[in-house]
Amino acid sequence: MTDEPVEAVDAVDVDPAAADELAFDVDDLPGGALSALEAVLMVADEPIPAIRLATVLALPTDRVEELLATLAAEYRGENGGRPRGFEVRRAGDGWRIYSAPVYADVVGRFVLDGQTARLTQAALETLAVIAYRQPVTRGQVSAVRGVNVDGVVRTLTTRGLVAEVGTDPSSGAVLYATTGYFLERMGLSSLDEMPPLAPYLPDIDAFEGVDQAIGDSR
Repeated sequence: MTDEPVEAVDAVDVDPAAADELAFDVDDLPGGALSALEAVLMVADEPIPAIRLATVLALPTDRVEELLATLAAEYRGENGGRPRGFEVRRAGDGWRIYSAPVYADVVGRFVLDGQTARLTQAALETLAVIAYRQPVTRGQVSAVRGVNVDGVVRTLTTRGLVAEVGTDPSSGAVLYATTGYFLERMGLSSLDEMPPLAPYLPDIDAFEGVDQAIGDSR
């Protein structure tokens, strides 16, 4: 056995985003790293920073930036491909897949058509909690109802019945309240005209700290 010291790896040359690259190799997946990146973007409901994508894929951030550019070009129909109805683009400090602006009228018709559907029981219950306890966070509404309400709140927001009105100073979680359109649809001129249901709902203060527990922040 030799006593010569083993040469140390230069940590400066190691990309932190690739620290767990030995756990799996996205290049070995069907479609390789490009398809893996696409799969992650398809389930993202908010812009994802390239460095976070790099961490998830265990790839250097520079390569992820190149892959994003490749996807963007592919969706635009460059290199002889078919232009897609969606695109990947930077929004703020992150990336996300959006419907292409050229199809805005078609998408708008679909969204507006969906607004004519009746609200589900879950949506009505969530709307009632927000209306009587506003402004509230999604975490607080979830605590009152006993189920996750993220999807329902997105539906209510899309329909214009509730809207973001700020953030909770203690947790940073987004606060929601009803809108003028809500009053219009309910045939009310103010929230004071709502039936006296509030006394039967739990006090929101009883759920202090719930947002920190579930990480419900912007």
